[in-house]
Amino acid sequence: MELDEYIEAHSQAEPAYLARVNRATHVRLINPRMLSGHLQGRLLAMFCHMIAPQRILELGTYSGYSALCMAETLPENGILHTIEADDELEDFIRENIDGSGYGHKIRLHIGAALDIIPQIDETFDLVFIDADKREYREYFEAVLPKVRTGGFILADNTLWDGKVLSAVKANDHQTIAIMEFNDFIAKDDRIEKVLLPFRDGLTIMRKK
Repeated sequence: MELDEYIEAHSQAEPAYLARVNRATHVRLINPRMLSGHLQGRLLAMFCHMIAPQRILELGTYSGYSALCMAETLPENGILHTIEADDELEDFIRENIDGSGYGHKIRLHIGAALDIIPQIDETFDLVFIDADKREYREYFEAVLPKVRTGGFILADNTLWDGKVLSAVKANDHQTIAIMEFNDFIAKDDRIEKVLLPFRDGLTIMRKK
């Protein structure tokens, strides 16, 4: 915890509007640990500054924090599509997006990602996957054809609280799915990849 505080104190400050989203998420939603948060949010923004995407796809909106971090880097004609399965979050997400100054760059879709992805007629520079862990491989296969050559896919939570190292065969579906996804990605020659030990694991993939 002390080291985390040091890291955050020596990184770009959390913008005020995101601090409000952060606090509202902790006050109003169950399991606020799902929030990307200050450090990961600044990392996503930094990735976007480096990649300079114009079209972004996010799977798993939650409270909208990570979408806003990426949207703030987009040019005025840039678009971020974000998909959230839980329709009970829609009003809260829209409240956060509308209060940010970046809402005109964000298209929120409510529903199952695997149903919505084929309906979005875009070629993406960047995809951020942070949704149902049991469907990570299916998400990857669904988005890969829509990513430009040289484009990037980021997958969050790929260390899954260290459960991927369990010597005993995991018996919960999410852990099993993450382990299978990681093994699959490691062998997939359509992409270059690196798994970073950042927070709960972040896999960065570049389409060849």
